[in-house]
Amino acid sequence: MQQTNSLKGIAMLLLCAFIWGVAFVAQSVGADLLGPFSFNGIRSYLGAIFLIPCIALIDRLSGKQLSVWGTEDKHKRSELLTGGLCCGVLLTIASTLQQTGIAYTSAGKAGFITALYIVIIPILGLLIKKHVTLIQWASVGVAAVGMYFICINEGFSINKGDLIILACAVAFAVHIMTIERFTQLADPVRMSAIQFFVCGVLSTPAIVLWEQPTFTAVAAAWMPLAYAGIMSCGIAYTLQIAGQKYVNVILASILLSLESVFSVLAGWMFLGETLSLREICGCALVFAAILLAQMPERK
Repeated sequence: MQQTNSLKGIAMLLLCAFIWGVAFVAQSVGADLLGPFSFNGIRSYLGAIFLIPCIALIDRLSGKQLSVWGTEDKHKRSELLTGGLCCGVLLTIASTLQQTGIAYTSAGKAGFITALYIVIIPILGLLIKKHVTLIQWASVGVAAVGMYFICINEGFSINKGDLIILACAVAFAVHIMTIERFTQLADPVRMSAIQFFVCGVLSTPAIVLWEQPTFTAVAAAWMPLAYAGIMSCGIAYTLQIAGQKYVNVILASILLSLESVFSVLAGWMFLGETLSLREICGCALVFAAILLAQMPERK
């Protein structure tokens, strides 16, 4: 039974990584049409609304009575609400940085830089007194060299989009650690819906006050919004939360990091993006660092 659940979790996280990788293409196209708050706010509302009938269907199939919280346990309700709020705030920060940065860099590069959250997670673990292995420190060094090749050009200047995406990777690292904290007690689909509603609500003031998108612009971006909202938010983030219930955080990180590979392939297939030899070497080093960071320490 445990092995079946583990395989189910692996399949969920692999599908999640694929959807996220392709989503970089949708976000790149959306960045040309809408501001970052508008794109993320609308996609978040779409994701949350999509999940409401999903929650009702899951409750019905499992024989539960439909309710807002899905449980009478006050402690579990508290965990659900707290987890949804915390994840929603972090997701707002991370996704806004990502959508802002992707306007200044390629979808493929954005995917690899975002995936650095795998290397960042053990470093942030020091703040909560978690042990960092020598292998993990080595992965940081390899990742730093890879980032140099990806981001620094011959004139020793860095693309501001790459720098913003790097900040986004830090925010996503904290987001994944927060999911790990709440996922064992909270209902994954409900928590996912709450985090998207929070993300949408937090984005709304900026949409109204600063960006003020036109109906024409929103209509023109309907396809990337639909993919990012329904597939990337509604389905993939829920797969992430559900999958992390059955898979430990280290294996989950490896599987989710494959989004970087899918993002390069999708950018090449749909946007005609190419990487220079220098950038390809950098991506290879970053991916090696991602895998190295997850290797177990020898006893």
